[in-house]
Amino acid sequence: MASKIKGLKKRTVGEKSAAEKCYESIASAMLKRRGVTHPTKTRKGFGSSALWIADRKMFAFLSSREEFTVKLPREKVDALVASGGGRRMDPGRGRPMKEWIGLNFDSNWEDLAEESMNYVSGL
Repeated sequence: MASKIKGLKKRTVGEKSAAEKCYESIASAMLKRRGVTHPTKTRKGFGSSALWIADRKMFAFLSSREEFTVKLPREKVDALVASGGGRRMDPGRGRPMKEWIGLNFDSNWEDLAEESMNYVSGL
């Protein structure tokens, strides 16, 4: 299976992509924060590998397209999309979500994960 990130070499079965490794690093750092969980054993399906705040609000995950996807205020998503930093998350129904963005690999995932966690915890 080839990596879905442009410019990266093909990988063998079981080998993690650069996006997966980056997500795991960010998840590991975020899980050290109070209230952040990664309930892979208790949740099934969509969001099962996501980062959650207070076990009730999802704020970040790695999509099946290997895009680091975060929830941010609509204005921030608009600005990131306009600058080419990512694209709105579309769950497959042809209606992109207003507050979710799949970030480009060169975006600052760590800072945006932090911003997303703070935004979602304040909702």
